[in-house]
Amino acid sequence: MRHDFHWATGYPSTRSPVFARNIVSTSHPLAAQAGLRMLAAGGNAVDAAIATAAVMTLVEPCSNGLGSDAFAIVWDGQRLQGLNASGHAPQAWNPAYHRTRHGADGKAPPARGWDSVTVPGAVSAWAALSYRYGQLPFADLMAPAIEIAERGYAVPVIVQQKWALAARVRELVMQPGFAETFLPHGRAPEVGELFRMPAAARTLRSIAASHGEAFYRGEVAAAIAAHARANGGAMTEDDLASFQPEWVDTIEVDYRHGYRLHEIPPNGQGIAALIALGILRHFDIGSLDPDGAESQHLQIEAMKLAFADTYRFVSDPATMAVKPEHLLDDGYLAERARLVNPGQAQDFGAGNPVKGGTIYLTTADASGMMVSFIQSNYMGFGSGVVVPGWGISLQNRGHGFHLDAAHPNVVAPRKRPFHTIIPAFLTRDGEPQMSFGVMGGNMQPQGHLQTLVRMLDYHQSPQAACDAPRWRFNQGLQINAESSMRRDTVAGLQALGHQIEQISDSYQDFGAGQFIWRQGDPAVEGYVAASDPRRDGAAAGF
Repeated sequence: MRHDFHWATGYPSTRSPVFARNIVSTSHPLAAQAGLRMLAAGGNAVDAAIATAAVMTLVEPCSNGLGSDAFAIVWDGQRLQGLNASGHAPQAWNPAYHRTRHGADGKAPPARGWDSVTVPGAVSAWAALSYRYGQLPFADLMAPAIEIAERGYAVPVIVQQKWALAARVRELVMQPGFAETFLPHGRAPEVGELFRMPAAARTLRSIAASHGEAFYRGEVAAAIAAHARANGGAMTEDDLASFQPEWVDTIEVDYRHGYRLHEIPPNGQGIAALIALGILRHFDIGSLDPDGAESQHLQIEAMKLAFADTYRFVSDPATMAVKPEHLLDDGYLAERARLVNPGQAQDFGAGNPVKGGTIYLTTADASGMMVSFIQSNYMGFGSGVVVPGWGISLQNRGHGFHLDAAHPNVVAPRKRPFHTIIPAFLTRDGEPQMSFGVMGGNMQPQGHLQTLVRMLDYHQSPQAACDAPRWRFNQGLQINAESSMRRDTVAGLQALGHQIEQISDSYQDFGAGQFIWRQGDPAVEGYVAASDPRRDGAAAGF
């Protein structure tokens, strides 16, 4: 459906909106082109998303790899369907295991090494999506990634910056397999320097030939388990073989004008964006200056309230004492909204709802199918562990667990940890409207909130909403703001009690979004897409 967007961006940008009937938007042009190859070959948006995701494991290795986790939301032409492909803990993990190995004072499993690695889920997501929705042979979807792994690619500017910073982190560089894979000359590659991952090509070929089965119950699984054993990790072949991704229904909240935001249910933090938006609908934010302190203050306070509940209650849904519907109850959200003081920043605690370095991509095709997909190794380069000979860079999602037995997110065998990565989807009056996401740790729900408010309340186009300066809540009253934020806005927020530090970071601190907005009949009017200038990416279509 067309929307009354104001197409003049008003913000400095290197990007323009992209209009097409078939479109891919992600944070590296080679990955976007891989998706377009699948669409041009007769594939659909799911085929494009899988091919794009596979290439992203190579061209943005500081953010994701073959050992990532993933989530997706698919509009299949009739309904929304979510996919949770976040892996579970090894059978051996519990609080005693981690305290014995890493000391009694820790509040979480370590951030690096094998004891931060849960079962990787991304490959299972590719296979599950292809089985249910794909049109092209699965092996064809791996072909662009295999080609790039073997011939190499020139390292882009922003990825290189993060790569070089990671090369200075001793705890990361010392992990088994890291230096030999990602520091091929004893250093991070330079901008424009060729980087190859032939070992990853070997894994991709095995994945292609087995429709992903080898990664969990074949030669790749055996290599992962052997590397864990050799380096003191607990991951076993049985841990890998026991994992299956889960198809889920989305959770959602209504906003204004018939719009509804959809997110994946816990164990992810998508519910934080829903809570914040549900609180914000109790304020006439559209009457305020979109870049002024009053508007930003209300959004910040709503986000803080949302995080207070999310961090207190969210875990693997099997262990949550509070159900998502309790946190999204209209009456509860209204009660939380009443806590917001328009004239004062506050440090909120959790409520009582029961009384009595991630990559994101989105694709859409002329048939109307739309895919919102995210995969991540979590912290920069994840655990730092790379399986030699196979190029599998493993996530560190186990660091998201608690070691406090009283916390719902306490580590336990075969349990999924709290997750930060969240794809999103917007509908209007029950029809698909926008597939989108904003990557970057706990910035993700904050990015969802800020960009949606700009589009829905202020009629800014997706690219303008992408380009606009952002804030990021840290803790207490502490806020980071982009250096491009207006001086009077920063001063106004400080006067309300916010403790603000302005910083310049193009990669993680303020997230990076990709957006595809449906214009009308996709076969006729198509879509408009935006890609965040904070990354090296592109939206491309035909």
